[in-house]
Parts: sequence; structure tokens; C-alpha cells
Amino acid sequence: MERRVLNRISAWLLPLAAAWMGAAILAALYFGIVSWAESPQHAVDLFLEDLWIVAPILLGFGVQVGLYTAVRRTRASGHGSAAGGGLMGAGGASSTVAMAACCAHHVADALPLLGLTAGAALLAQYRIPFMIVGLATNLLGIGVMTRQLRRLRAAMPSLTPALEAA
Repeated sequence: MERRVLNRISAWLLPLAAAWMGAAILAALYFGIVSWAESPQHAVDLFLEDLWIVAPILLGFGVQVGLYTAVRRTRASGHGSAAGGGLMGAGGASSTVAMAACCAHHVADALPLLGLTAGAALLAQYRIPFMIVGLATNLLGIGVMTRQLRRLRAAMPSLTPALEAA
């Protein structure tokens, strides 16, 4: 009985921890880029200015990572095929581009050395649309992985005990 309770807790704890870590890593990337290009204070100011779009991107990416972890855990229990990882990767890449687009205009001074001035200008000019696309991709990834997890659970009436034994 005690082992079943611990396994049930770990079935939720691992995806939850992965979700928090995913959101934290993306937030660190955001703050790192802006802090490097300008200053840590400017990173905080920009974050607060764009909170209405940055927070949902961070949250959506975290949820996506958590769902991906839950789907992988379910499949590792021998209950499914590999699918959905590509969309999670696409969602992660678009979230990263969206967050970079938000602060790319701050890095424009260093980019001529790399020959990327036009790219920085494009990202800076269209930062909000890029961020909205990143958020939409996250939502699509969440939908696909939620559907996949539901299908896996529906296909196995004994999924909960299998996860508890894992």
C-alpha cells in the first residue's frame, strides 16, 4: 500500500518537476540574453513590460515539458509508441525564438560582428508576432500531447496501476 502511494506521487512529481525546470530554463535564457546585452535591471524592466506575453510563453512551455515527461513515462511503462516528441521540440524551438525575438534588438550592437544585423532587425521589428507564434505553437503542442496521453490512458484500463508499479 505504501509503495503504491509513493509511486502515485512520483507519477505526478516527475512531470511537475520537469515542467518547472523547463519554464525556469527558458526564463534563464530570456534573462541571460537581455542581461548580457544590456543589464540585469533592464532584463527585469523588459520582462515586466512584456509580462502579458512572456509569462504565458513560459507557462505554456513548462506545461508542454511536463506533458511530454508524462507521455514518455507512460510509454516507458510499455504502453505506447513514440510520437509527439517532434512537436515538443518544435514548440521548444519556437518558444526560444520568440523569447530571443523579444530581446534581439538589444543584441544588435554585437551582431554586425557575426553578420547577423538583418536578422536582429527582423526579430526586433516583429518580436510580438514571433512571440504570439511561439505561444500558439506551445498551445498546439499541449493539445497534441494531451490527446496522446488521453489515448494512451483510454487504450489501457489498467494504466494507473501500471504507473504505480513503475
